[in-house]
Amino acid sequence: MGERLREAFRADGPVDPDQLVARLEAVHRFLGIVDGHLPDTPLVPARTLVERAGTRLSLSRDHTVVALAGATGSGKSSLFNAMARMDLSPVGVRRPTTGVTHACVWGPLDGGTRLLDWLGVLPRHRFVRESVLDGDDESTLHGLILLDLPDFDSVQHAHRLEVDRLLGLVDLVVWVVDPQKYADRVVHRSYLREFHQHRDVTLVVLNQTDRLPAADVPRVLADLRRLLDKDGLDEVPLLASTVADPTGPDGLRAALERTVAERQAALRRLSGDVDAVVAALDEMVGAPRPALAPDDPAVDALDRALGAVAGVPAVVAAVEQAYRHRAASATGWPLTRIWRRLRPDPLRRLHLSGPPGDPAESLVAATSVPEPSAADKSALALALRTVTERAASGLPSIWPDSVATAARARLGDLPDALDRAVAGADLGMNRPRTWWRLVGGLQWLVTLAAAAGLGWLVLGYALRALGLPELRPPMVGEVPAPTLLLLGGLLAGLLVAALTRPLARWAARRARQRAETRLTSAVALVGDEYVLAPVRAVIAAHADARTVLEVARHR
Repeated sequence: MGERLREAFRADGPVDPDQLVARLEAVHRFLGIVDGHLPDTPLVPARTLVERAGTRLSLSRDHTVVALAGATGSGKSSLFNAMARMDLSPVGVRRPTTGVTHACVWGPLDGGTRLLDWLGVLPRHRFVRESVLDGDDESTLHGLILLDLPDFDSVQHAHRLEVDRLLGLVDLVVWVVDPQKYADRVVHRSYLREFHQHRDVTLVVLNQTDRLPAADVPRVLADLRRLLDKDGLDEVPLLASTVADPTGPDGLRAALERTVAERQAALRRLSGDVDAVVAALDEMVGAPRPALAPDDPAVDALDRALGAVAGVPAVVAAVEQAYRHRAASATGWPLTRIWRRLRPDPLRRLHLSGPPGDPAESLVAATSVPEPSAADKSALALALRTVTERAASGLPSIWPDSVATAARARLGDLPDALDRAVAGADLGMNRPRTWWRLVGGLQWLVTLAAAAGLGWLVLGYALRALGLPELRPPMVGEVPAPTLLLLGGLLAGLLVAALTRPLARWAARRARQRAETRLTSAVALVGDEYVLAPVRAVIAAHADARTVLEVARHR
Protein backbone atom coordinates (compact mmCIF):
# COMPACT_ATOMS: atom_id res chain seq x y z
CA MET A 1 0.00 0.00 0.00
CA GLY A 2 2.79 2.42 0.85
CA GLU A 3 4.49 1.88 -2.50
CA ARG A 4 1.21 2.52 -4.30
CA LEU A 5 0.78 5.77 -2.40
CA ARG A 6 4.26 6.85 -3.34
CA GLU A 7 3.64 6.13 -7.03
CA ALA A 8 0.25 7.84 -6.99
CA PHE A 9 1.56 11.10 -5.55
CA ARG A 10 4.44 11.14 -8.05
CA ALA A 11 2.54 9.97 -11.11
CA ASP A 12 3.15 13.14 -13.07
CA GLY A 13 6.53 13.96 -11.57
CA PRO A 14 7.43 17.13 -9.72
CA VAL A 15 5.93 20.44 -10.79
CA ASP A 16 8.48 23.00 -11.95
CA PRO A 17 7.72 26.29 -10.13
CA ASP A 18 9.04 28.38 -13.01
CA GLN A 19 6.89 26.48 -15.48
CA LEU A 20 3.86 26.93 -13.25
CA VAL A 21 4.48 30.68 -13.04
CA ALA A 22 4.79 30.80 -16.82
CA ARG A 23 1.43 29.02 -17.17
CA LEU A 24 -0.20 31.44 -14.74
CA GLU A 25 1.27 34.40 -16.61
CA ALA A 26 -0.15 32.94 -19.83
CA VAL A 27 -3.61 32.79 -18.23
CA HIS A 28 -3.15 36.41 -17.13
CA ARG A 29 -2.20 37.43 -20.68
CA PHE A 30 -5.20 35.52 -21.99
CA LEU A 31 -7.49 37.58 -19.75
CA GLY A 32 -5.90 40.78 -21.02
CA ILE A 33 -6.33 39.72 -24.64
CA VAL A 34 -10.00 38.80 -24.39
CA ASP A 35 -10.90 41.73 -22.13
CA GLY A 36 -13.70 43.61 -23.84
CA HIS A 37 -14.32 40.77 -26.30
CA LEU A 38 -15.85 38.14 -24.01
CA PRO A 39 -18.36 38.53 -21.16
CA ASP A 40 -16.92 38.67 -17.66
CA THR A 41 -18.93 35.88 -16.04
CA PRO A 42 -17.25 32.90 -17.79
CA LEU A 43 -13.84 34.43 -17.03
CA VAL A 44 -14.39 34.71 -13.26
CA PRO A 45 -12.71 31.33 -12.47
CA ALA A 46 -9.62 32.35 -14.45
CA ARG A 47 -9.40 35.75 -12.76
CA THR A 48 -9.89 34.12 -9.38
CA LEU A 49 -7.14 31.60 -10.12
CA VAL A 50 -4.62 34.28 -11.14
CA GLU A 51 -5.31 36.29 -8.01
CA ARG A 52 -5.36 33.29 -5.66
CA ALA A 53 -2.27 31.65 -7.17
CA GLY A 54 -0.29 34.85 -6.96
CA THR A 55 -1.20 35.21 -3.31
CA ARG A 56 -0.49 31.56 -2.44
CA LEU A 57 2.92 31.58 -4.15
CA SER A 58 3.88 34.78 -2.38
CA LEU A 59 3.10 33.28 1.02
CA SER A 60 5.02 30.53 2.78
CA ARG A 61 6.51 27.94 0.44
CA ASP A 62 7.68 25.85 3.41
CA HIS A 63 4.18 24.98 4.58
CA THR A 64 1.74 22.46 3.14
CA VAL A 65 -1.94 23.06 3.88
CA VAL A 66 -3.95 19.83 4.19
CA ALA A 67 -7.69 19.80 4.88
CA LEU A 68 -9.71 17.00 6.40
CA ALA A 69 -13.14 17.15 4.78
CA GLY A 70 -16.09 14.91 5.45
CA ALA A 71 -19.71 14.53 6.38
CA THR A 72 -21.25 14.48 9.81
CA GLY A 73 -20.19 11.43 11.80
CA SER A 74 -17.33 10.48 9.46
CA GLY A 75 -14.86 10.87 12.30
CA LYS A 76 -12.64 13.50 10.69
CA SER A 77 -12.37 15.52 13.94
CA SER A 78 -11.31 12.35 15.78
CA LEU A 79 -8.79 11.69 13.04
CA PHE A 80 -7.61 15.31 13.31
CA ASN A 81 -7.03 14.86 17.05
CA ALA A 82 -5.34 11.51 16.48
CA MET A 83 -2.94 13.06 13.99
CA ALA A 84 -2.18 15.90 16.39
CA ARG A 85 -2.08 13.44 19.33
CA MET A 86 -4.00 16.08 21.23
CA ASP A 87 -7.71 16.84 21.73
CA LEU A 88 -7.93 20.05 19.69
CA SER A 89 -11.23 19.77 17.82
CA PRO A 90 -14.57 18.84 19.45
CA VAL A 91 -15.94 15.46 18.39
CA GLY A 92 -19.56 14.61 17.62
CA VAL A 93 -21.41 11.69 16.06
CA ARG A 94 -25.01 12.52 15.20
CA ARG A 95 -24.90 16.27 14.72
CA PRO A 96 -22.37 18.70 13.19
CA THR A 97 -19.97 19.60 15.95
CA THR A 98 -17.21 21.29 13.99
CA GLY A 99 -18.75 24.67 13.20
CA VAL A 100 -15.51 26.49 12.51
CA THR A 101 -12.19 25.49 11.03
CA HIS A 102 -9.46 24.34 13.38
CA ALA A 103 -5.80 24.34 12.40
CA CYS A 104 -2.81 22.50 13.77
CA VAL A 105 0.68 23.60 12.70
CA TRP A 106 3.69 21.32 12.96
CA GLY A 107 7.01 23.03 13.51
CA PRO A 108 7.79 26.75 13.79
CA LEU A 109 4.97 29.09 12.84
CA ASP A 110 7.30 31.47 10.96
CA GLY A 111 5.62 32.33 7.66
CA GLY A 112 2.57 30.26 8.56
CA THR A 113 0.78 33.08 10.31
CA ARG A 114 0.19 35.04 7.12
CA LEU A 115 -0.92 31.83 5.43
CA LEU A 116 -3.46 31.14 8.15
CA ASP A 117 -4.65 34.75 7.97
CA TRP A 118 -5.20 34.29 4.24
CA LEU A 119 -7.07 31.04 4.88
CA GLY A 120 -9.27 32.87 7.39
CA VAL A 121 -8.58 30.60 10.37
CA LEU A 122 -9.24 32.55 13.56
CA PRO A 123 -6.26 32.88 15.92
CA ARG A 124 -8.11 31.18 18.78
CA HIS A 125 -8.57 28.09 16.61
CA ARG A 126 -4.90 27.79 15.69
CA PHE A 127 -2.67 25.30 17.49
CA VAL A 128 1.06 24.70 17.26
CA ARG A 129 2.08 21.05 17.49
CA GLU A 130 5.51 21.47 19.08
CA SER A 131 6.60 20.22 22.47
CA VAL A 132 9.92 19.50 24.15
CA LEU A 133 8.41 16.19 25.23
CA ASP A 134 8.10 15.09 21.61
CA GLY A 135 11.78 15.39 20.83
CA ASP A 136 12.11 14.61 17.15
CA ASP A 137 8.96 12.49 16.96
CA GLU A 138 7.05 15.18 15.03
CA SER A 139 9.94 16.55 12.94
CA THR A 140 8.85 14.61 9.86
CA LEU A 141 5.66 16.68 9.75
CA HIS A 142 7.31 20.08 10.20
CA GLY A 143 5.70 22.43 7.72
CA LEU A 144 2.29 20.73 7.82
CA ILE A 145 -0.82 22.83 8.47
CA LEU A 146 -3.69 20.42 9.07
CA LEU A 147 -7.22 21.83 8.93
CA ASP A 148 -10.33 20.27 10.38
CA LEU A 149 -13.14 21.65 8.22
CA PRO A 150 -16.80 21.97 9.20
CA ASP A 151 -19.12 19.19 8.04
CA PHE A 152 -20.13 19.88 4.45
CA ASP A 153 -23.58 18.33 5.01
CA SER A 154 -24.28 20.52 8.01
CA VAL A 155 -27.75 21.94 8.49
CA GLN A 156 -25.99 25.29 8.84
CA HIS A 157 -25.62 26.72 5.34
CA ALA A 158 -22.71 28.88 6.51
CA HIS A 159 -20.74 25.71 7.30
CA ARG A 160 -21.02 24.47 3.73
CA LEU A 161 -20.00 27.87 2.38
CA GLU A 162 -16.92 27.77 4.61
CA VAL A 163 -16.06 24.29 3.36
CA ASP A 164 -16.46 25.30 -0.28
CA ARG A 165 -14.28 28.37 0.26
CA LEU A 166 -11.43 26.50 1.91
CA LEU A 167 -11.54 23.61 -0.56
CA GLY A 168 -10.57 26.15 -3.20
CA LEU A 169 -7.57 27.34 -1.17
CA VAL A 170 -5.90 24.35 0.47
CA ASP A 171 -3.00 22.41 -1.07
CA LEU A 172 -4.25 18.87 -0.45
CA VAL A 173 -7.66 17.47 0.51
CA VAL A 174 -8.16 14.32 2.56
CA TRP A 175 -11.74 13.12 2.14
CA VAL A 176 -12.83 11.21 5.22
CA VAL A 177 -15.75 8.80 4.71
CA ASP A 178 -17.24 6.20 7.00
CA PRO A 179 -18.59 2.70 6.27
CA GLN A 180 -22.21 3.87 6.59
CA LYS A 181 -22.11 6.85 4.16
CA TYR A 182 -19.12 6.20 1.90
CA ALA A 183 -21.47 5.81 -1.10
CA ASP A 184 -23.55 8.91 -0.34
CA ARG A 185 -24.53 10.61 -3.62
CA VAL A 186 -23.94 14.10 -2.23
CA VAL A 187 -20.34 13.25 -1.39
CA HIS A 188 -19.61 11.86 -4.83
CA ARG A 189 -21.71 14.14 -7.05
CA SER A 190 -21.11 17.48 -5.33
CA TYR A 191 -17.52 17.03 -4.17
CA LEU A 192 -15.43 14.00 -5.15
CA ARG A 193 -16.45 14.08 -8.80
CA GLU A 194 -15.56 17.77 -8.99
CA PHE A 195 -12.00 16.99 -7.88
CA HIS A 196 -11.07 14.83 -10.90
CA GLN A 197 -8.72 17.63 -12.06
CA HIS A 198 -6.92 17.47 -8.71
CA ARG A 199 -6.15 13.77 -8.43
CA ASP A 200 -2.55 14.62 -7.53
CA VAL A 201 -3.64 16.41 -4.36
CA THR A 202 -6.57 14.27 -3.28
CA LEU A 203 -6.59 11.38 -0.82
CA VAL A 204 -9.55 9.33 0.42
CA VAL A 205 -9.67 7.70 3.84
CA LEU A 206 -12.22 5.06 4.83
CA ASN A 207 -12.39 5.85 8.52
CA GLN A 208 -13.93 3.89 11.42
CA THR A 209 -13.05 0.52 9.90
CA ASP A 210 -13.20 -0.88 13.43
CA ARG A 211 -16.98 -0.87 13.05
CA LEU A 212 -16.72 -3.44 10.25
CA PRO A 213 -15.93 -7.10 10.58
CA ALA A 214 -12.34 -7.66 9.49
CA ALA A 215 -13.51 -9.77 6.53
CA ASP A 216 -15.73 -6.95 5.21
CA VAL A 217 -13.06 -4.23 5.15
CA PRO A 218 -11.49 -5.35 1.80
CA ARG A 219 -14.96 -5.65 0.25
CA VAL A 220 -15.97 -2.13 1.31
CA LEU A 221 -12.63 -0.73 0.14
CA ALA A 222 -13.12 -2.42 -3.24
CA ASP A 223 -16.61 -0.95 -3.60
CA LEU A 224 -15.34 2.51 -2.64
CA ARG A 225 -12.52 2.12 -5.14
CA ARG A 226 -15.11 1.36 -7.82
CA LEU A 227 -17.06 4.50 -6.96
CA LEU A 228 -13.91 6.63 -7.01
CA ASP A 229 -12.92 5.25 -10.40
CA LYS A 230 -16.40 6.14 -11.65
CA ASP A 231 -15.85 9.68 -10.36
CA GLY A 232 -12.65 9.97 -12.41
CA LEU A 233 -10.45 9.53 -9.35
CA ASP A 234 -8.91 6.23 -10.39
CA GLU A 235 -5.40 7.32 -9.39
CA VAL A 236 -6.38 8.75 -6.01
CA PRO A 237 -4.89 6.87 -3.03
CA LEU A 238 -7.40 5.08 -0.82
CA LEU A 239 -6.55 4.30 2.82
CA ALA A 240 -8.27 2.51 5.67
CA SER A 241 -8.07 4.07 9.12
CA THR A 242 -9.47 3.93 12.61
CA VAL A 243 -8.74 5.93 15.72
CA ALA A 244 -9.72 3.00 17.93
CA ASP A 245 -6.31 1.51 17.20
CA PRO A 246 -3.31 3.75 17.98
CA THR A 247 -1.68 2.52 14.74
CA GLY A 248 -4.84 3.08 12.70
CA PRO A 249 -3.90 6.55 11.35
CA ASP A 250 -0.33 5.46 10.52
CA GLY A 251 -1.08 5.10 6.82
CA LEU A 252 -2.43 8.64 6.61
CA ARG A 253 0.47 9.93 8.67
CA ALA A 254 2.98 8.28 6.34
CA ALA A 255 1.26 9.79 3.28
CA LEU A 256 1.32 13.26 4.82
CA GLU A 257 4.96 12.89 5.80
CA ARG A 258 5.86 12.19 2.16
CA THR A 259 3.72 15.10 1.00
CA VAL A 260 5.37 17.50 3.46
CA ALA A 261 8.84 16.29 2.52
CA GLU A 262 8.26 16.78 -1.21
CA ARG A 263 6.99 20.39 -0.84
CA GLN A 264 4.98 19.80 -4.03
CA ALA A 265 1.36 19.83 -2.86
CA ALA A 266 0.81 23.58 -3.30
CA LEU A 267 2.39 23.49 -6.76
CA ARG A 268 0.39 20.43 -7.80
CA ARG A 269 -2.82 21.97 -6.53
CA LEU A 270 -2.23 25.16 -8.49
CA SER A 271 -1.18 23.16 -11.52
CA GLY A 272 -4.44 21.22 -11.32
CA ASP A 273 -6.34 24.50 -10.99
CA VAL A 274 -4.62 25.77 -14.12
CA ASP A 275 -5.55 22.56 -15.93
CA ALA A 276 -9.21 23.00 -14.98
CA VAL A 277 -9.28 26.67 -15.96
CA VAL A 278 -7.45 26.03 -19.25
CA ALA A 279 -9.89 23.24 -20.12
CA ALA A 280 -12.80 25.65 -19.62
CA LEU A 281 -11.05 28.41 -21.57
CA ASP A 282 -10.23 25.99 -24.37
CA GLU A 283 -13.94 25.33 -24.84
CA MET A 284 -14.45 29.10 -25.14
CA VAL A 285 -11.70 29.51 -27.75
CA GLY A 286 -12.17 26.46 -29.95
CA ALA A 287 -10.32 25.91 -33.21
CA PRO A 288 -8.29 28.55 -35.11
CA ARG A 289 -10.25 30.85 -37.42
CA PRO A 290 -8.58 32.64 -40.36
CA ALA A 291 -9.22 36.32 -40.82
CA LEU A 292 -11.87 37.48 -43.27
CA ALA A 293 -10.26 37.64 -46.72
CA PRO A 294 -10.48 40.99 -48.60
CA ASP A 295 -11.96 39.22 -51.63
CA ASP A 296 -14.60 37.41 -49.61
CA PRO A 297 -18.07 37.72 -51.20
CA ALA A 298 -19.39 39.05 -47.90
CA VAL A 299 -16.89 41.94 -48.07
CA ASP A 300 -17.93 42.73 -51.64
CA ALA A 301 -21.57 42.73 -50.58
CA LEU A 302 -20.74 45.06 -47.70
CA ASP A 303 -18.94 47.49 -50.03
CA ARG A 304 -21.91 47.53 -52.38
CA ALA A 305 -24.34 48.13 -49.54
CA LEU A 306 -22.19 50.94 -48.16
CA GLY A 307 -21.98 52.45 -51.64
CA ALA A 308 -25.76 52.45 -51.92
CA VAL A 309 -26.14 54.07 -48.48
CA ALA A 310 -23.48 56.66 -49.37
CA GLY A 311 -25.40 57.57 -52.55
CA VAL A 312 -22.75 56.37 -54.99
CA PRO A 313 -25.32 55.53 -57.72
CA ALA A 314 -26.75 59.08 -57.53
CA VAL A 315 -23.26 60.62 -57.57
CA VAL A 316 -21.99 58.65 -60.56
CA ALA A 317 -25.18 59.47 -62.47
CA ALA A 318 -24.55 63.13 -61.65
CA VAL A 319 -20.94 62.76 -62.84
CA GLU A 320 -22.13 61.52 -66.22
CA GLN A 321 -24.69 64.30 -66.52
CA ALA A 322 -22.19 66.91 -65.35
CA TYR A 323 -19.62 65.74 -67.89
CA ARG A 324 -22.11 66.07 -70.73
CA HIS A 325 -23.28 69.42 -69.37
CA ARG A 326 -19.75 70.80 -69.08
CA ALA A 327 -18.67 69.30 -72.39
CA ALA A 328 -21.61 70.97 -74.12
CA SER A 329 -20.81 74.25 -72.36
CA ALA A 330 -17.20 74.09 -73.52
CA THR A 331 -17.70 72.77 -77.04
CA GLY A 332 -21.09 74.14 -78.06
CA TRP A 333 -21.82 77.13 -80.26
CA PRO A 334 -20.52 80.20 -78.37
CA LEU A 335 -23.86 81.99 -78.63
CA THR A 336 -25.64 79.13 -76.83
CA ARG A 337 -23.00 78.65 -74.13
CA ILE A 338 -24.29 81.52 -72.02
CA TRP A 339 -27.77 80.03 -72.04
CA ARG A 340 -26.43 76.55 -71.14
CA ARG A 341 -24.35 77.91 -68.26
CA LEU A 342 -27.50 79.31 -66.73
CA ARG A 343 -28.67 75.74 -66.19
CA PRO A 344 -27.50 74.23 -62.80
CA ASP A 345 -24.55 71.89 -62.85
CA PRO A 346 -25.65 68.37 -61.70
CA LEU A 347 -22.61 67.94 -59.39
CA ARG A 348 -23.01 71.42 -57.97
CA ARG A 349 -26.53 70.57 -56.91
CA LEU A 350 -25.00 67.75 -54.82
CA HIS A 351 -22.27 70.10 -53.54
CA LEU A 352 -19.69 67.90 -55.22
CA SER A 353 -16.84 68.84 -57.51
CA GLY A 354 -18.34 72.04 -58.83
CA PRO A 355 -17.16 73.67 -62.04
CA PRO A 356 -13.45 74.52 -62.15
CA GLY A 357 -12.66 77.68 -60.27
CA ASP A 358 -16.04 77.76 -58.52
CA PRO A 359 -15.35 79.45 -55.14
CA ALA A 360 -18.49 77.94 -53.61
CA GLU A 361 -16.92 74.49 -53.87
CA SER A 362 -14.49 75.17 -51.02
CA LEU A 363 -17.20 76.52 -48.71
CA VAL A 364 -19.45 73.43 -48.61
CA ALA A 365 -19.14 71.43 -45.37
CA ALA A 366 -21.27 68.46 -46.45
CA THR A 367 -22.75 66.97 -49.56
CA SER A 368 -26.39 67.02 -50.58
CA VAL A 369 -26.48 63.37 -51.62
CA PRO A 370 -30.02 61.99 -51.18
CA GLU A 371 -30.76 60.13 -47.95
CA PRO A 372 -30.58 56.33 -48.25
CA SER A 373 -33.86 54.56 -48.77
CA ALA A 374 -35.30 51.95 -46.44
CA ALA A 375 -34.25 49.27 -48.89
CA ASP A 376 -30.65 50.54 -48.82
CA LYS A 377 -30.62 50.48 -45.02
CA SER A 378 -32.03 46.96 -44.97
CA ALA A 379 -29.41 45.82 -47.47
CA LEU A 380 -26.67 47.29 -45.25
CA ALA A 381 -28.05 45.52 -42.17
CA LEU A 382 -28.11 42.25 -44.10
CA ALA A 383 -24.53 42.79 -45.33
CA LEU A 384 -23.34 43.48 -41.78
CA ARG A 385 -25.01 40.33 -40.54
CA THR A 386 -23.44 38.32 -43.35
CA VAL A 387 -19.98 39.70 -42.57
CA THR A 388 -20.28 38.86 -38.88
CA GLU A 389 -21.55 35.36 -39.66
CA ARG A 390 -18.69 34.75 -42.08
CA ALA A 391 -16.09 36.14 -39.69
CA ALA A 392 -17.44 34.18 -36.71
CA SER A 393 -18.01 30.96 -38.64
CA GLY A 394 -16.50 28.05 -36.72
CA LEU A 395 -16.01 30.01 -33.50
CA PRO A 396 -17.59 28.88 -30.21
CA SER A 397 -20.94 30.42 -29.39
CA ILE A 398 -19.40 32.95 -26.99
CA TRP A 399 -17.53 34.79 -29.80
CA PRO A 400 -20.17 35.69 -32.47
CA ASP A 401 -21.77 38.26 -30.17
CA SER A 402 -18.38 39.91 -29.74
CA VAL A 403 -17.83 39.93 -33.51
CA ALA A 404 -21.30 41.40 -34.11
CA THR A 405 -20.73 44.05 -31.43
CA ALA A 406 -17.40 45.00 -33.00
CA ALA A 407 -18.95 45.25 -36.47
CA ARG A 408 -21.64 47.63 -35.18
CA ALA A 409 -19.53 49.54 -32.68
CA ARG A 410 -18.99 52.52 -35.01
CA LEU A 411 -22.22 52.49 -36.99
CA GLY A 412 -23.15 55.86 -35.51
CA ASP A 413 -20.09 57.46 -37.11
CA LEU A 414 -20.55 55.68 -40.45
CA PRO A 415 -22.88 58.21 -42.21
CA ASP A 416 -20.54 61.15 -41.63
CA ALA A 417 -17.53 59.08 -42.62
CA LEU A 418 -19.21 57.97 -45.85
CA ASP A 419 -20.23 61.55 -46.63
CA ARG A 420 -16.64 62.73 -46.09
CA ALA A 421 -15.35 59.92 -48.28
CA VAL A 422 -17.72 60.85 -51.11
CA ALA A 423 -16.98 64.56 -50.73
CA GLY A 424 -13.24 63.99 -50.69
CA ALA A 425 -13.06 61.54 -53.57
CA ASP A 426 -11.40 62.77 -56.76
CA LEU A 427 -14.14 62.39 -59.35
CA GLY A 428 -11.87 63.54 -62.15
CA MET A 429 -14.10 66.53 -62.90
CA ASN A 430 -11.96 69.40 -61.61
CA ARG A 431 -10.22 70.30 -64.84
CA PRO A 432 -11.43 70.81 -68.43
CA ARG A 433 -10.41 68.29 -71.06
CA THR A 434 -7.94 69.17 -73.80
CA TRP A 435 -10.32 68.11 -76.52
CA TRP A 436 -12.90 70.47 -75.06
CA ARG A 437 -10.51 73.36 -75.69
CA LEU A 438 -9.69 72.24 -79.20
CA VAL A 439 -13.34 71.84 -80.16
CA GLY A 440 -14.23 75.06 -78.36
CA GLY A 441 -11.52 76.90 -80.30
CA LEU A 442 -12.80 75.46 -83.55
CA GLN A 443 -16.32 76.57 -82.66
CA TRP A 444 -15.06 80.08 -82.00
CA LEU A 445 -13.25 80.02 -85.36
CA VAL A 446 -16.31 79.01 -87.37
CA THR A 447 -18.45 81.43 -85.38
CA LEU A 448 -16.09 84.29 -86.15
CA ALA A 449 -16.17 83.27 -89.83
CA ALA A 450 -19.98 83.34 -89.79
CA ALA A 451 -19.89 86.69 -87.97
CA ALA A 452 -17.45 88.10 -90.54
CA GLY A 453 -19.66 86.96 -93.41
CA LEU A 454 -22.73 88.40 -91.70
CA GLY A 455 -20.97 91.69 -91.06
CA TRP A 456 -19.87 91.93 -94.67
CA LEU A 457 -23.40 91.32 -95.90
CA VAL A 458 -24.89 93.83 -93.47
CA LEU A 459 -22.32 96.44 -94.51
CA GLY A 460 -23.14 95.88 -98.20
CA TYR A 461 -26.83 96.23 -97.48
CA ALA A 462 -26.26 99.45 -95.57
CA LEU A 463 -24.19 100.98 -98.35
CA ARG A 464 -26.88 100.19 -100.90
CA ALA A 465 -29.53 101.65 -98.65
CA LEU A 466 -27.58 104.90 -98.32
CA GLY A 467 -26.96 105.14 -102.07
CA LEU A 468 -23.25 104.82 -101.64
CA PRO A 469 -21.04 102.97 -104.05
CA GLU A 470 -21.72 99.25 -103.87
CA LEU A 471 -19.16 97.10 -102.04
CA ARG A 472 -18.43 94.17 -104.29
CA PRO A 473 -17.49 91.09 -102.27
CA PRO A 474 -15.01 88.51 -103.59
CA MET A 475 -16.54 85.46 -105.20
CA VAL A 476 -15.86 81.83 -104.54
CA GLY A 477 -17.09 80.29 -107.72
CA GLU A 478 -20.62 81.51 -108.14
CA VAL A 479 -21.07 82.21 -104.39
CA PRO A 480 -20.11 85.49 -102.72
CA ALA A 481 -17.47 85.02 -100.03
CA PRO A 482 -19.56 86.72 -97.25
CA THR A 483 -22.46 84.39 -97.92
CA LEU A 484 -20.11 81.43 -97.95
CA LEU A 485 -18.56 82.53 -94.64
CA LEU A 486 -21.98 83.01 -93.01
CA LEU A 487 -23.56 79.80 -94.20
CA GLY A 488 -20.37 77.79 -93.93
CA GLY A 489 -19.75 79.02 -90.39
CA LEU A 490 -23.28 78.17 -89.29
CA LEU A 491 -23.24 74.76 -90.96
CA ALA A 492 -19.73 74.00 -89.67
CA GLY A 493 -20.82 74.89 -86.10
CA LEU A 494 -23.82 72.59 -86.35
CA LEU A 495 -21.68 69.84 -87.85
CA VAL A 496 -19.01 70.14 -85.15
CA ALA A 497 -21.72 70.04 -82.46
CA ALA A 498 -23.32 66.99 -84.09
CA LEU A 499 -19.99 65.19 -84.32
CA THR A 500 -18.99 66.17 -80.76
CA ARG A 501 -22.19 64.99 -79.09
CA PRO A 502 -21.54 61.19 -79.45
CA LEU A 503 -17.95 61.72 -78.33
CA ALA A 504 -19.17 63.60 -75.26
CA ARG A 505 -21.62 60.81 -74.41
CA TRP A 506 -18.87 58.18 -74.72
CA ALA A 507 -16.46 60.25 -72.64
CA ALA A 508 -19.21 60.88 -70.06
CA ARG A 509 -19.72 57.13 -69.65
CA ARG A 510 -15.96 56.71 -69.17
CA ALA A 511 -16.00 59.49 -66.58
CA ARG A 512 -18.88 57.74 -64.81
CA GLN A 513 -16.97 54.45 -64.68
CA ARG A 514 -13.85 56.18 -63.41
CA ALA A 515 -15.80 58.03 -60.72
CA GLU A 516 -17.60 54.85 -59.70
CA THR A 517 -14.28 53.03 -59.28
CA ARG A 518 -12.84 55.83 -57.14
CA LEU A 519 -15.97 56.20 -55.04
CA THR A 520 -16.17 52.47 -54.49
CA SER A 521 -12.56 52.44 -53.30
CA ALA A 522 -13.19 55.38 -50.97
CA VAL A 523 -16.31 53.74 -49.54
CA ALA A 524 -14.45 50.42 -49.16
CA LEU A 525 -11.78 52.17 -47.09
CA VAL A 526 -14.49 53.52 -44.80
CA GLY A 527 -16.01 50.05 -44.49
CA ASP A 528 -12.60 48.60 -43.73
CA GLU A 529 -11.90 51.16 -41.02
CA TYR A 530 -15.31 51.31 -39.37
CA VAL A 531 -16.54 47.72 -39.79
CA LEU A 532 -13.90 45.23 -40.91
CA ALA A 533 -11.00 46.50 -38.77
CA PRO A 534 -12.93 46.01 -35.49
CA VAL A 535 -13.98 42.56 -36.69
CA ARG A 536 -10.39 41.67 -37.58
CA ALA A 537 -9.34 42.88 -34.12
CA VAL A 538 -11.68 40.34 -32.52
CA ILE A 539 -10.40 37.54 -34.79
CA ALA A 540 -6.81 38.58 -34.02
CA ALA A 541 -7.63 38.52 -30.30
CA HIS A 542 -9.01 35.02 -30.77
CA ALA A 543 -5.79 33.92 -32.47
CA ASP A 544 -3.63 35.52 -29.77
CA ALA A 545 -5.78 33.93 -27.07
CA ARG A 546 -5.21 30.51 -28.63
CA THR A 547 -1.46 31.11 -28.71
CA VAL A 548 -1.16 32.01 -25.03
CA LEU A 549 -3.57 29.23 -24.13
CA GLU A 550 -1.13 26.75 -25.63
CA VAL A 551 1.52 28.10 -23.26
CA ALA A 552 -0.87 27.79 -20.32
CA ARG A 553 -1.75 24.22 -21.33
CA HIS A 554 1.84 22.98 -21.45
CA ARG A 555 2.93 21.26 -18.25
